[in-house]
Amino acid sequence: MATFPIDEDTSAPSIKDVGEPATDPALTLMTMPVSALLKRAPVTLPPQTTIRAAAQLMSEQRVSSILILEQDHLFGLITDRDLRNRVIAAGLDTQRPIMDIATLAPFFVNLNDPAFNALLLMARHNIHHVPVLDGQRVAGMITATDLTEQHSTSAVYLAGDIYKQTTVEGLQRASTRIRALQQSLAAADATAYNTGHIITAITDAITTRLLQLGEARLGPAPVDYVWVAAGSQARSEQTARTDQDNCMVLDDAFDEALHGDYFRQLTQFVCTGLDACGYVFCPGEMMAMTDTWRQPRARWAEYFRRWTSEPEPKALMLTCVFFDLRAIHGQTSLLDGLRHDVLQRTRGNTLFLAHMVGNALTHQPPLGFFKGLSPARSGEHKGTINLKHNGVVPIVDLARVYALAGGHAEVNTHDRLLSAADGGDISAQSARDLRDALEFLAALRIQHQARQMAQGEAPDNFLDPAEISNFERTQLTDAFQVVQTLQSVLSNRYKF
Repeated sequence: MATFPIDEDTSAPSIKDVGEPATDPALTLMTMPVSALLKRAPVTLPPQTTIRAAAQLMSEQRVSSILILEQDHLFGLITDRDLRNRVIAAGLDTQRPIMDIATLAPFFVNLNDPAFNALLLMARHNIHHVPVLDGQRVAGMITATDLTEQHSTSAVYLAGDIYKQTTVEGLQRASTRIRALQQSLAAADATAYNTGHIITAITDAITTRLLQLGEARLGPAPVDYVWVAAGSQARSEQTARTDQDNCMVLDDAFDEALHGDYFRQLTQFVCTGLDACGYVFCPGEMMAMTDTWRQPRARWAEYFRRWTSEPEPKALMLTCVFFDLRAIHGQTSLLDGLRHDVLQRTRGNTLFLAHMVGNALTHQPPLGFFKGLSPARSGEHKGTINLKHNGVVPIVDLARVYALAGGHAEVNTHDRLLSAADGGDISAQSARDLRDALEFLAALRIQHQARQMAQGEAPDNFLDPAEISNFERTQLTDAFQVVQTLQSVLSNRYKF
């Protein structure tokens, strides 16, 4: 746990350094650089090389892929899977150049990136080979097998398995492994930031596969669309327990009479499939299968215009969900332009921001009059602390206000706080304090859920302080005080 020094401009309380966890050599992807995974110099060929010559070189060098270079710059790559699917199965002439079967402009990682970045890239895009660059120079290739040797890579194979499924029932079976994945990440002392990205990458894969299966059943979409994640999925902050928040932005060529039934069936199929996979229906019906949240781009633009100019209570509640958006599948430009317009509308809009801050203050850290922990005094969860709604959500709310105030495009809470500090919307010290508080609270939530799952219980967000040590309770109190202090600062800044 990182240090929380007192911020001179907020007088935020301090959380002491708890030190780094012991390093397990088999579970070091979170800190290991990509360079440590490289085992040999890159095997490369120019794009005019014949397919047969490339296959012979792969056999001689005992590699499953080759990088294609043009004037020493990465041009593309081919894999043994390409030879099987694009050459042998298709009966392609092996004297054709390899550029005819290559993956052009492939995803890549940099030499000094954490190995986790490569894992995440593979999981999100269902790929097994990733080039490594050192600046513009090609340094090598890493594969899913390289990551397997470091363990903690089940996300890559789980994502791959998801894309192989041809039925909702198959996806449902694959989704049962998500809880075990979170448990293994917790056991590996993975950060909450990394865990959230990995778990969310699996949700993205399930969502994308459901859309692919839906289109295979219904036929190609009659007009362009983009499926958009909202809430924690959009922020890449999911855990094994979550409901679904999503929507659909349609091209303005959409005609309800001509196209409405198609998209109604597609979104019903996907949302029902997500529910079957454990992503329960949103209690507030904020899902793409709800007609209100499946609209042309122009209607979405009108929604956001009204919410920002008339910030009444319901609008503020909706903005907390739909201002956190990320494209998952489809024509991403439909969302990109919309988000840009929204940020232009919210930046410097002090009246709207004051309402957003007021709404954010409805989620207060559970502290008593003397700043000690104050668990619930009654109800089903008496004696517990809701780590999500009273811990993580207040920080998410603060970061969202900073992003909207500064016009920052980031969606992840950690990244929003970094941008807010860079833009001067919050002091660097306060941003560090909130990031560290978020990491501590989110990690505590993940560990709590991992213990519940290990005992065969359904995971929840309600922590009994007796579950943790006295030292952790002190850390928890200090984290809540950081949040409370920064809430007060923002409240004073944006007054009605």
